[in-house]
Amino acid sequence: MAGPNVIQSEEHALSMCRQIKEVTDALDIEFVYKSSLDKANRTSASSFRGPGMDEGLRILEKVKTTYGVPIVTDIHESYQAERVGRVADVIQIPAFLCRQTDLLVAAARTQRIVNIKKGQFCGPSIMGHSANKCRAAGNPNVMVCERGTMFGYGDLVVDPRNLILMRDANCPVVADVTHSLQQPGRMTSECGAISSGGTRGLIPTIARTCVVCGVDGLFMEVHDNPDSSPVDAPTQWPMGHLKPLLEELSDIARATKGRSATAASCFGPTI
Repeated sequence: MAGPNVIQSEEHALSMCRQIKEVTDALDIEFVYKSSLDKANRTSASSFRGPGMDEGLRILEKVKTTYGVPIVTDIHESYQAERVGRVADVIQIPAFLCRQTDLLVAAARTQRIVNIKKGQFCGPSIMGHSANKCRAAGNPNVMVCERGTMFGYGDLVVDPRNLILMRDANCPVVADVTHSLQQPGRMTSECGAISSGGTRGLIPTIARTCVVCGVDGLFMEVHDNPDSSPVDAPTQWPMGHLKPLLEELSDIARATKGRSATAASCFGPTI
């Protein structure tokens, strides 16, 4: 799952999808286009949020029909699920909202795939309960996603153990290798808005680690000019560097035995 953090314009969305698809087609990697309609959880009220529901869905539908790719985007309110589900193939639940029962049930009732991001404040065992809320609503099509854990104030770390322990949710495990490197509230703009910082240069390190551990998929925010992005500029991967990174990660995926690990194996052999 890859694309810019937020929809900036129809032209930009189409361009980004085309460029990413060219890379993934060449490497025979399945590709789901990602971009947000409305960043409702920005740190500052004055920060850019995106085009909103109507225009955002129109643009995502244009991307989908133009390039024949599935779409993933996030929702923040239960009432959004039905409309978003008409366009998106995967509905994403933001990390801050991963325990919100009504939101999970509304997303599940669309019968779309539901990708639940693990809260930065949650242990891995929580995700099985979140996945079960979707199943109880009649939808077995669920994934759980690691996106980092709070490390004190204003920083995140990725605990590789979570990538194995989250398999107890009995569904695919995905790793968000860009948001995992956020440093929340670390930046201040000229107009005084607060936003997240991050360490873009460590994206390959986190991605390699996750692939070695045998994740079922990657979530990665990609931009043709990350520093110009109005949202999460420090943690978007440059489009021009996507292909060599994916080539390396594909090699690692073919070599690793990480997918054979289970949550039970974390406790070692029985003596």
